[in-house]
Amino acid sequence: MQKFLDKIFQLKAHRTSVRTELLAGMIGFFTVVYIIVVNSSILAEAGVPYQGAILATIFISVVGCLVMGFWANAPLILMPGMGINALFAYNFVQTLGLSWQQALAVVVVSGFLFMILAFTPLARKLNDTIPLILKQGITVGLGLFLVLLGLEKGQIVSRGEHSILAFGDMHDPFVLATLITLLLTMILLVRKVPGAFLWSLVIGTVVSVLFGVHGEVSKDSLSLAPWKDVLFQADFTGMSQVAFWTSVFSLTMVLVFETVGLTHGQMKQLNQMEKLPRVLQASSFTAFLSGLFGTSPTISALESGSMSASGAKTGLASVTVAIFFLGSLVLMPYISFIPNSAIAPILIVIGISMLQEIKEMDFGNAADTFAALLIVIIIPFSYSIADGIAVGFIAYPILRLFSKNRTRTPILMYIIAALFLIQFIVQ
Repeated sequence: MQKFLDKIFQLKAHRTSVRTELLAGMIGFFTVVYIIVVNSSILAEAGVPYQGAILATIFISVVGCLVMGFWANAPLILMPGMGINALFAYNFVQTLGLSWQQALAVVVVSGFLFMILAFTPLARKLNDTIPLILKQGITVGLGLFLVLLGLEKGQIVSRGEHSILAFGDMHDPFVLATLITLLLTMILLVRKVPGAFLWSLVIGTVVSVLFGVHGEVSKDSLSLAPWKDVLFQADFTGMSQVAFWTSVFSLTMVLVFETVGLTHGQMKQLNQMEKLPRVLQASSFTAFLSGLFGTSPTISALESGSMSASGAKTGLASVTVAIFFLGSLVLMPYISFIPNSAIAPILIVIGISMLQEIKEMDFGNAADTFAALLIVIIIPFSYSIADGIAVGFIAYPILRLFSKNRTRTPILMYIIAALFLIQFIVQ
C-alpha cells in the first residue's frame, strides 16, 4: 500500500510519509468540520432546505478534496467558502430577489467562466499580471482575518453593537478553556512536537471537559434522501434578468481573485508554485460542481494551513480530508462533541503564521505599499475578503498614476480595477 501511495502522490520526492500526510489530513478536517453546520445554516436563510444543504456541503467537500488531491497533488482543502455563502444568501437571494434555485444557476455559470480561465493560458497570464506585493497583501490580510475568526470562535472577542469588537468575559469558562488551549498549542509548536495540532485538539477537548464547555453527542441520524431537494435544482429561467447577470459578474470576480490570491499564498508557503495551474483548475471545476450539488461555491480553505503546518506536502492529506468528510455522515453525532474552544486556537496560530509574509513585502514604492496595505487592513475590518481585495486592486493603478516610478502598469490591472469598481456600483 505504501508503494502504491508513494507512486500516486510522490511521497519520497516530497520528503514526507504516509503517516505524516494522514495525520495532517485528520487535523485539517477537524479545523474545517464547522463548515458543515455553518454553511448549511447560512444557505437555509436563503430558503435552501437545511438537511439538503448539509448533504450538499459534505459531498462537494468530498469531491473537491479528492480532485485537489489526485489532480493537483496539493495539500489544500476545497469546501464552501465563508463570505461567498453570505454573498449567495444575503445578496443574490435576499437583496436582488433571485430564488435560491436561480442563485444555484448563478454558481454554475460563474464556475464555468472560472473554468475557462483556469484551463486556458488566461489564468497564468492573470496570475503573472497581478503584482507580487498585492498577492502578499492578500496573504497577510487573510492571516489577520483568520486570527479574527479564531478569536471570535473562541469568544475571546465578540462583535457588539455596530460590529464593534469587544473583549469577552475573561471569567467565562469557555473563554478560559480557549486561552489555556491557545497557550498550550503555542507551547507545542515552540517545542516542535510532532502532530502538534492533533495534540492541541485532544488537549483542547480535555480542557473543555474539565471546564464543562464541551459539545454534546447528537442523537440525530442523517438520511441521504434530503439531498434530492437540492441536487440538480439549479434554475436557469432567470437568465433573462439583469439581477441574474449582475450576480454572475459579482460572483465570478470574487471567485477568480479570491482563489488566485488564496492559492498563490498557500502554494508559496508550501514552496510548490509549479502546482498552481492545476490547483486553480481543481478549484474552478469544484466551484462549477457546487451549483449542481446544491451549495454555494467552494474555495481553498484558509484552514488548509493547518495541514501544511502539520507537515503535509502532497494531495494524500487532501484525500484524507475527503475520507473524513464522507465519514462525517456517520461521525456527525461525535464530531459535535469537539468544542470551538479546541478549534479556535488552531485558527489563531495559523493566522499568526501567515502574518510572517509581511517581512517578504517590498515597501520601496509608496503607491504599491498603500494598495497592498489597504488589502491587509480592509479584509479583517470589513469582514470581507472580497471587499478587501477589490479596494486594493482599485487603488493600485490609480496610485501608480501619481507615482514617480516609471515602471509601466499593465493594462490588465486597469481593466481589473474598472471591473471591481463596477461591481461596487452594481451592488
